[in-house]
Amino acid sequence: MNEELTTEEKIIAAARKLFMHKGFSATRTRDIADEAGINLALLNYYFRSKQNLFQIIIEEKFGKLFGIITPILSDKEISLEKKIETLVESYTSMLLENEDLPLFVLSEIKSNEFIAERVKQNAEILSQPVIENQLRERGFTISSFNFIMNVMSLTLFPFMSKPLFVSSGLIKEEEFVSFITERKKDIPIWVMNTLK
Repeated sequence: MNEELTTEEKIIAAARKLFMHKGFSATRTRDIADEAGINLALLNYYFRSKQNLFQIIIEEKFGKLFGIITPILSDKEISLEKKIETLVESYTSMLLENEDLPLFVLSEIKSNEFIAERVKQNAEILSQPVIENQLRERGFTISSFNFIMNVMSLTLFPFMSKPLFVSSGLIKEEEFVSFITERKKDIPIWVMNTLK
């Protein structure tokens, strides 16, 4: 059943699209209203300001980004190997649905205090005592921060570099999903090999 979007949902979808492609500063409320197919007064009635809309989009994106990682990292029952596989699988799926997210966060973090604050609030995720203990029990000296950073870097970098890879001809647009799907099988092996 194909339900009609509410006005509020149309505005959020339009804002999400424009913020991800143009950034906060370059997106005008008029652009959002036009994209949503509504008048500016209606946008202001629902959300009051561009900043309020931006915060909704950021909360949504950060919820996806950090909502995946926290339960996995803090579970003592999940082995290091399984943590890596699950993180890579979850992040890859999420990034394939939100390819613009990594570059968006990087470009906005410099100029938008709200994003910087949101990143700071989630920074404790990168120093997980459960991971630290699992690493020590296995005799690995790498910190949990570096361990998580390695997994995230190997997963995020191709998405951040995609425009460069595609424009230089190193990979075709239509091959990217296949490339990422193959790569995600190898990342857990690469990470575990760096620990030995």
